[in-house]
Amino acid sequence: MDLSLNKLQEAVAIRQQINGLERRLASLFAGGGSSAAARTSSRRSGGARKPMSAATRAKLAAAARARWAQRKGTSASKAPAKKKGGGLTAAGRKRLSALMKARWAARRRAAKRR
Repeated sequence: MDLSLNKLQEAVAIRQQINGLERRLASLFAGGGSSAAARTSSRRSGGARKPMSAATRAKLAAAARARWAQRKGTSASKAPAKKKGGGLTAAGRKRLSALMKARWAARRRAAKRR
C-alpha cells in the first residue's frame, strides 16, 4: 500500500472535516450548546482508555451498590456471595491426565518414526 505525503495530508483534512461536521451535528441535537460537542471531540482525540484493574472495578462496583442502597433506603451488602470453587473433580483430573499421557505417547511414537 503506497501512502504518499499528499495522500496522508488529504486523509487528515478529510478527518478534520468529519470531526467538524460531527461537532455541528451534536450541537444541533444538544440544543445549541457547544459543551457537548467539545466533550465528544476531546473524548475521541484522547485515544483509547487505559484498562482498569480488577481491584479498581470492584471498588467502583461496591461504591455504586452503596449509592443505590442508600437511594433505596436499604443497607448495602458488604460483600457479594462467594462463588463456588468450581475446580476439577478427582475423576475429571484423572481423565485429563490419561488424555495428556496418551498425547505425549503418540508424539513420542511419531518422533521415533522420523
